[in-house]
Amino acid sequence: MLKKYNQVFITLLFVLDLLGISLAWFVAYLVRFESGLIEVTKGIPSWEQHLPLLILILLVSIAVFHASGLYQPKRLTSLPDEMYDLIKAVTLSVLVFVFLAYFFKEYPYSRLTILYFWAFSILLVGASRIFARHILRSLRRRGFNLRYVLIIGEEELSRKLVQSFHRHPELGMKAAGILSDSKEEIGRVIEEVRVIGTYEDLSRFLKQGGIDQVFIALPFHLHEKIKEILNSLKDELVNIKAVSDVSDFVILRGGVDELDGLPIINIQDTPLHGWGKIAKRALDLFLTIPGIVFLGPLMLLIAILIKITSPGPVFYRQERMGFDGAIFKMLKFRSMVVDAEKETGSVWAKPDDPRRTALGKILRKTSFDELPQLFHVLKGEMSLVGPRPERPELIEEFKEKIPRYMLRHKIKAGMTGWAQVNGWRGNTSLKKRIEHDLYYIENWSISFDLRILFLTLWKGLMSKYAY
Repeated sequence: MLKKYNQVFITLLFVLDLLGISLAWFVAYLVRFESGLIEVTKGIPSWEQHLPLLILILLVSIAVFHASGLYQPKRLTSLPDEMYDLIKAVTLSVLVFVFLAYFFKEYPYSRLTILYFWAFSILLVGASRIFARHILRSLRRRGFNLRYVLIIGEEELSRKLVQSFHRHPELGMKAAGILSDSKEEIGRVIEEVRVIGTYEDLSRFLKQGGIDQVFIALPFHLHEKIKEILNSLKDELVNIKAVSDVSDFVILRGGVDELDGLPIINIQDTPLHGWGKIAKRALDLFLTIPGIVFLGPLMLLIAILIKITSPGPVFYRQERMGFDGAIFKMLKFRSMVVDAEKETGSVWAKPDDPRRTALGKILRKTSFDELPQLFHVLKGEMSLVGPRPERPELIEEFKEKIPRYMLRHKIKAGMTGWAQVNGWRGNTSLKKRIEHDLYYIENWSISFDLRILFLTLWKGLMSKYAY
């Protein structure tokens, strides 16, 4: 809603971010080389040498901020959550900058300057965001730039619309009244807004003035009535918006696009595209490559122990379903005896499962058996964060019993996920797991991925349901 006003606010944020980042870079330079806090031993680079790097960090920061969703409307986001997202975005920006700056060797920079810049960026950009929020809310509280709305619709959608206005005063939307289809409804109060007339009274109320926008809040099946109302409004200069229950049909990441002036409703769409897809892949590679190097000795030790303690191969390969239903052979350290499912078929492990090896009990409990999946992330078959991949034969059973189960394959499978960090893994409630997986897909962001990775480490890899 109020797209043009959102664009003004987003432009303001964009300008404030540019100023905050530039000032942070300048202050970091002064603190490092002019303050005398820490002795400079390798010479002081000139400000002219630092200027090209400022241009680079501005481009990187704005791209990462955009990919992290910092320029999306924050109607439902609290200040602490926005600051958390900002810290993650600034951190990622600095890391990407350091990587790219390696190729600009003719422009020397100090690692301590980068550290100062990181801290000052969070402080200054965060302060500008708080300032922008304060200004916006102050204006709304004082009654500036309010938009008075006349609602035409049925009770349920009208109620939801008014509730949204009340929840988000920063929009500056104030319902002046509701028009109903029935004269018997006149005088009734819905969420503190009075029904002041019927659809036939629309022209009269508009001529009285004071109405900035008309919201048509009618369900989808009353499209003929909507057409009648729109026809009666054809000569009015008031802004017109429609609210419908079409969202009830939206399954995953829905929305409205436009094709040559024709509105196209997305009922179901791939969650990741554009900058989001690039940012998620960049994060996977940025963390996976060092992870493989760091955990390489541990994986080698596990492989040796498996070979020594039980007969059979080191690795276990199993078919799993990934992104868009693609089947791949997922790699794990073998934690069970050879041909463990020969008698039982595809089943989940259970407590005191006799099929596990002695070492396998430890590997499964600590999730160390999953470490080889880092190579799937490197290859692009999996992501560090996403719904856990499942076996095709079990999926055939699950999709018949659980509505929307297959939607979890609209994003890459992950080594860890929102369901896992909330305890829904192994032989636990499938319904709860799917709810968490779909919540992750609907609300995906780089900061959400970082939060899940942090929780994975914070809570530990061990689980009472990892048998």
